Amino acid sequence: MTDITIYHNPACGTSRNTLALIRNSGVEPTVILYLETPTSRDELKKLIADMGISARALLRKNTEPYEHLGLAEDRFSDDELLNAMLAHPILINRPVVVTPLGTRLCR
Repeated sequence: MTDITIYHNPACGTSRNTLALIRNSGVEPTVILYLETPTSRDELKKLIADMGISARALLRKNTEPYEHLGLAEDRFSDDELLNAMLAHPILINRPVVVTPLGTRLCR
């Protein structure tokens, strides 16, 4: 298995540890610095679908935009949550790892 992609935030310890685990397996993954190069709406929807989770399950809650935008309220549709994540990529929980075996949020 050599085709691995990680949606990575170098400031996140969990993301750094996951990247190190992948590299320690002898594989150099494709690293997407999603805060610098945000994903497209279609790509984000595909990641969520491939993980079999809701948009809300990918939402990072312990960051400033989450509280400021009132995202804890249950009134937001998946499309509205996607809009928030696209406007504020820091709201996307990480790391997301894509392999031939599947796509997972590696928390």
